Amino acid sequence: MAQCGFIFDLDGVIVDTAKYHYLAWKKLANELGFEFTQEQNEMFKGVSRKRCLEILLQIGGITASEEQFNTWMVEKNTDYLAYIAHMDATEILPEVPKVLEYLKKMNIPLALGSASKNAVPILEKVHLKEYFDIIIDGNQVTKAKPDPEVFLKAAKQLGLAPQHCVVFEDAVAGIQAANTAGMVSIGIGEKEVLNEAHYVFNDFTEITLQFLDQLMKPTP
Repeated sequence: MAQCGFIFDLDGVIVDTAKYHYLAWKKLANELGFEFTQEQNEMFKGVSRKRCLEILLQIGGITASEEQFNTWMVEKNTDYLAYIAHMDATEILPEVPKVLEYLKKMNIPLALGSASKNAVPILEKVHLKEYFDIIIDGNQVTKAKPDPEVFLKAAKQLGLAPQHCVVFEDAVAGIQAANTAGMVSIGIGEKEVLNEAHYVFNDFTEITLQFLDQLMKPTP
């Protein structure tokens, strides 16, 4: 019988940093002379910074040299880091600590699987880093979700087969990555958007300890 492990995305699952990404992208778009809306920002969920900038430039109809592209990537990240510098535990999404606390108490292996290159400093700022046995972030992967690389690496480092892992995600690309990896996918967000997930909850306030117990049952 095999133990299961739980893998969490960061942005939009554990903390709400999406608003800071949006502000940083919006600032860059405005500097480049066009508007960037919150609706357009939905396309950026779970997507690498490089791909986000490619999409942003398409929206603005802007072409860039490789040097200019890299400069804008750095600029966006600098602005984002300035926003998240003031983060604290109040940024944690509702009931996330309760779930992490319970899983830890039950000795369930926990990993973070995020495209963010700033995952570690964010977890440190909100005082949740100690809950995670493994952290796989954008510094350790080369392929963006929906490629399952980030989750497969997390499973491997937890010492678990993919089918024994449960993934919490708020983005369509993340759900697709988890499904491709053969993991149980749990969407955090709107059912209409995350309909490919095995289970969907608006947020962690809807997730009961009984449901977590059900997910933790050893599988053959």
